[in-house]
Amino acid sequence: MAKDVIIALDFDSKEKTLAFLDLFTEEKPFVKIGMELYYAEGPEIVRAIKARGHKIFLDLKLHDIPNTVKKSMAVLSGLDVDMTNLHASGTKAMMEAALEGLTRPDGTRPMLIAVTQLTSTSQERMTNDLLIEKPLDEVVLHYAKCAAESGLAGVVCSPLEAGKVHEVCGNDFVTVTPGVRFAGGEVGDQVRVTTPEKARELGSDYIVVGRPITAAEDPVAAYRRCVKEFLG
Repeated sequence: MAKDVIIALDFDSKEKTLAFLDLFTEEKPFVKIGMELYYAEGPEIVRAIKARGHKIFLDLKLHDIPNTVKKSMAVLSGLDVDMTNLHASGTKAMMEAALEGLTRPDGTRPMLIAVTQLTSTSQERMTNDLLIEKPLDEVVLHYAKCAAESGLAGVVCSPLEAGKVHEVCGNDFVTVTPGVRFAGGEVGDQVRVTTPEKARELGSDYIVVGRPITAAEDPVAAYRRCVKEFLG
């Protein structure tokens, strides 16, 4: 299975985003377009970045009633993205509807993955705020299993859970893991974090890295370091 580093383009404008991508004269990194950038610029930013030759993970985390998600995914299927996602907590019915909506008439579709629990979620927050009293690992694995049974390609989870997800759902089930920081780096608002090298050892297929690259003094050097540590 292909492994890669995905850069989170956490910018609020097309100008900042393209200026950042202009720094990469030799590589075409796999990039993530999240809510901040998509809400600021709309689908045109997806087209602009795709035209530059980048693979794109459209990270909008859909979560609504099945019919609404199905129709929304049908719209997103018209964008040439490589990966997109939703919340597994929306239930199997929602995930199955999303998959149906995302599939184009010719049978092709972007990779669809499900968010298990955000990497900013701790056991305490899950228990107190969400009233989910099961252990965090157990909840993540259950959500992953539901996603697999719904036909999805993989999940977003913490690197700390990636290996366990593979044990339950198989090695072909993709794990996309944010919460990756260089050793000694700031963790920000993430709770369940690890380094690129450790993420590889734990079984992550893709790591999503934002501020350690985008806020670095030399983003290209930071990206190359991350690729070297993750891919070995």
